[in-house]
Amino acid sequence: ELNLARRKPRNFLEWETLRRWDQLPSAERSVPGYLLRLAREEAGLTQKVLASRLGTSQQAVAQAERWQSNPTIAFMMEWMRACGCELTLDVQQVS
Repeated sequence: ELNLARRKPRNFLEWETLRRWDQLPSAERSVPGYLLRLAREEAGLTQKVLASRLGTSQQAVAQAERWQSNPTIAFMMEWMRACGCELTLDVQQVS
């Protein structure tokens, strides 16, 4: 694994490229906002269409897709359903 950890957020294009190449540092593999954006884009939806499906505004969708967003699991499940996906969680016990 390359040591590509950063102090400031990556832009989505860089994050997606490193993800595709399987070169993301482990701490950056589960950025909720970017995972939401990836699901929306893979579903072929615009922010406006997804917002309509979620009953919210396009601006709210844009905010949720940011690096710093901190959505609830319930919100992520609703988002994934609207994108025709299923959310699965990998829960690991900390010892």
